[in-house]
Amino acid sequence: MSSSSTSARPRLFRRSSWPERKRIADILRQETVGGMLLLVGAVVALVWANSPWSDAYNSLRELTFGPAALHLDLTASEWAADGLLAIFFFVVGLELKREFVAGDLRDPRRAAVPVVAALGGVVLPAVIYVLVNWGDTSALRGWAIPTATDIAFAVAVLAVIGRFLPSALRTFLLTLAVVDDLVAILIIALFYTEELSLLPLLLFVLPVAVFAVLVQRRVRSWWLLLPLAVTAWALLHASGVHATVAGVVLGFTVPALTRKGETVGLAERFEHRWRPVSAGVAVPLFAFMAAGVTVGGLDGLGTAFGDRVAIGIMAGLVLGKAIGILGSTYLMARFTRAELDDDLAWVDVFGMAVLGGIGFTVALLVGDLAFGAGTERDEHVKLAILTGSLVAALIATVILRVRNRVYRRIHEEENRDENADGIPDIHQTGEEADEPNPEPERSRPQ
Repeated sequence: MSSSSTSARPRLFRRSSWPERKRIADILRQETVGGMLLLVGAVVALVWANSPWSDAYNSLRELTFGPAALHLDLTASEWAADGLLAIFFFVVGLELKREFVAGDLRDPRRAAVPVVAALGGVVLPAVIYVLVNWGDTSALRGWAIPTATDIAFAVAVLAVIGRFLPSALRTFLLTLAVVDDLVAILIIALFYTEELSLLPLLLFVLPVAVFAVLVQRRVRSWWLLLPLAVTAWALLHASGVHATVAGVVLGFTVPALTRKGETVGLAERFEHRWRPVSAGVAVPLFAFMAAGVTVGGLDGLGTAFGDRVAIGIMAGLVLGKAIGILGSTYLMARFTRAELDDDLAWVDVFGMAVLGGIGFTVALLVGDLAFGAGTERDEHVKLAILTGSLVAALIATVILRVRNRVYRRIHEEENRDENADGIPDIHQTGEEADEPNPEPERSRPQ
């Protein structure tokens, strides 16, 4: 919508600016590779756990190493959940800081839709799970399992079925997933901390504060920052709060705005460096360690799917996510009297909402915290997460493939570059031209 069209109704899912679109495309390319590796790790774990060599897989997961004096003699699966996922959440923290301080979503009007949609996609799955498991106190501990969308898994599905998906929908999915990852880490910190040791928690502030001072001064030396980050992680682990929270906290301290002489902010620079580690190493290894569940044939599947915990998870992922995300977005449109951007329809939003039901990484983590790794109910949780995510992916595939011809036309329009200057014409002419930023990023407070 042009600045002169002040009387026009606001639009949902407007195209991002060209710099933001390029950045999102780069992120999604890396997440696509990470998603493929995640799927490979999960499949290998499932096959190995159900093979004659399953004892070797279980022995590998239970292999213990680390300094016992620091209470860090953890199993390999615990190192994956507590350590590797801290890298994943560090990238989440960087992404959130970048989006809401220097990205297109610093505009509250543009941020409102994905944030509200994410919250709807968190609340309704949790409500459905609670209703299914009402009366079973032990089962209710898993209420947060179906609340988070796995962006790597979802983007891997998009790479196969939605290559021409409009950039605005891709941005919406990425932002939604990042926001509900933040909500998930808050839930983990608030509701899955059983014992709290105040001294390590207070000491945790010290390395975080030093880390924050150094990055604000634009220090990038790994030999200074990495020991501080590891120390903060170890202290938070000792406090009883799940150690992955340290990743988000450290990510939030990194400045996102540029200073004179800088082309990109430090948060974007760190994100570019650490996202391949997160998507290509940390998350796939966690999937390999966490996804190995012994099915036990048809009898095992019958037992697992007869558990109300599994039913609640699958219903939350498939129904709760779809209805929660779509319903919240629709209510936002009615409340703000906004309309969808040209060429898009509500079925497109529904397809993205269903795709949001792909939960994996954070869902597996919460399942372990809720019921204990290796327990029978934990096995049911894993099967339910895998099944619910697969069903959501299949339904989304059908919806998005039906609209593929429309997406292809939008894709051609978005990428037409007749003057061959490297910038699509749609970002230079007409109503879709990017408006210049009236205030340089470095002049705004961080």
